[in-house]
Amino acid sequence: MTSVPTAQLSAEALAVEFLRQSQGEWVSQRRYYTLKPDVETQEIVSYLSVKFLERGCPELFQLAQLHGIEEAATLAGGSYVTWRSEYTGTTRKPAKGSTIFGVLGDRLYRDRGFATAKPVIAIYTFNKPSTLCLRTEYNGSVFEEEIKLIGEHYRTRQTIISRAGEEVMIGQYLEKRLINEQ
Repeated sequence: MTSVPTAQLSAEALAVEFLRQSQGEWVSQRRYYTLKPDVETQEIVSYLSVKFLERGCPELFQLAQLHGIEEAATLAGGSYVTWRSEYTGTTRKPAKGSTIFGVLGDRLYRDRGFATAKPVIAIYTFNKPSTLCLRTEYNGSVFEEEIKLIGEHYRTRQTIISRAGEEVMIGQYLEKRLINEQ
């Protein structure tokens, strides 16, 4: 991070810097635990490409329009993420896709959610500059996620998905940077 003390940075500036530091190519080893006794754990390997988006770029302008934000240039920064996922030990076909993230105030705007193709908004906080905590609600579900940068080459993530106040799934991820583009 820059020489500015992190205590002086706003949450928005921390979020933009977090997204900037996440830029690069990653391999993500994922494990999803369904909290039902008869459902097996799913293991997935995903390949992620994360591109940092500067304020005012066309992707953030389109995201702002999608969310009805009047002043499109107000999104402070963001990321364009593409992925390709392969399921281990199952006959599921590989999945691929993309999503755009944009930061404004204490909100993280997305063009789609984890379980929906519709635009969603997460509220975010930081318990440390290297740990982004997200809370997203839609379709009767709550997604609580913690993403932690560990040095320049690793991230951990944990997602807890709840419905009707009951936890139904836990996702845990270890992500390793393949190419350092910082």
